[in-house]
Amino acid sequence: MFTLLMLGPVLLIVALAIKFHDHGPVLFRQQRIGLGGREFSIFKFRSMVLNAERLGGHSTADGDPRITPVGRFIRRTSLDELPQVINVLRGDMSIVGPRPDVPAQRSDYSAEEWRERHLVRPGITGLAQATRRSEATAEERKRLDIHYARHASFWMDMRIIALTFRQITGKGGN
Repeated sequence: MFTLLMLGPVLLIVALAIKFHDHGPVLFRQQRIGLGGREFSIFKFRSMVLNAERLGGHSTADGDPRITPVGRFIRRTSLDELPQVINVLRGDMSIVGPRPDVPAQRSDYSAEEWRERHLVRPGITGLAQATRRSEATAEERKRLDIHYARHASFWMDMRIIALTFRQITGKGGN
């Protein structure tokens, strides 16, 4: 709860910027897959146009026309991820772990890879985001997520947090 209070002013500013830009909903909610393959609702600040899921796939690329001007900024600075603190407090996610997949990504994995990938709680940041940010291919993300699931440790988490901070303060995301 203390974390939410400390982030309050930032959360309010981002929410107002999104609302004033296009008057749509501030939060984006989507079904994701978590620990043990269990579905949960993830929360993010909305960074895309309304109905973006119907206009394209589950991943984005540089220059994606579905991303709003406010969305471009909050994605580059990772502010769009802040509402996931709620998911962490609810126990659906942790700070570090593989980014949670959407159910449609199940077909990208073998049965064993899918099982192994979901042996750990998904995170706000993960090895793929810390090392490759938005430049990772789907295959690289999968490989890095499974590597994390196999080798998760406190020290790996600390390294990922440090690398994530460097990514955010460096080039940012798409």
